[in-house]
Amino acid sequence: MFALARLLVIGFVVLTIIYVCLSFYSRAVRRGKLEAEWDAARGPGNRESFVRAGLQDYDSSLRRKLILGVYVIPTIAVGLLIYFTNFA
Repeated sequence: MFALARLLVIGFVVLTIIYVCLSFYSRAVRRGKLEAEWDAARGPGNRESFVRAGLQDYDSSLRRKLILGVYVIPTIAVGLLIYFTNFA
């Protein structure tokens, strides 16, 4: 039982680190694309306000929610592996 608890805690910590890194990377890529889009079109208004508005749209987007798959997919894979190893 202690081994399972240790696996869960270490797994959660590792997945959290991966999630944070992936989230920062995805946000930086989106920021770069917004800045490039504004530079190419010389959009109306201020560049910073354009980027800020685009990042607010990104915060509620599906892509940001899909990053939570970092927790779901490995957890299901480990659960299936444990199940098939012990009961199949």
